[in-house]
Amino acid sequence: MFPSIRGRQLSDNTISKLLRALGVDAVPHGFRCSFRDWASECTDAPHAVMEAALAHAVRNQAEAAYARSDLLASGAS
Repeated sequence: MFPSIRGRQLSDNTISKLLRALGVDAVPHGFRCSFRDWASECTDAPHAVMEAALAHAVRNQAEAAYARSDLLASGAS
């Protein structure tokens, strides 16, 4: 979501340093928690989509073996 100048993902340390420099009393993981609460309370997104957005892995091996979708709409009608 927040790419670095080199196009890679920003590290937690970089984001933490930015938050401190801006005087924001928050931690990077707090944004993930806020997103999850917002997604649950304010959207109709399926649980699996919310978890995938947070890059959470499916722990159940049988379920993970069958979870092959990227959960994106194909655009086909």
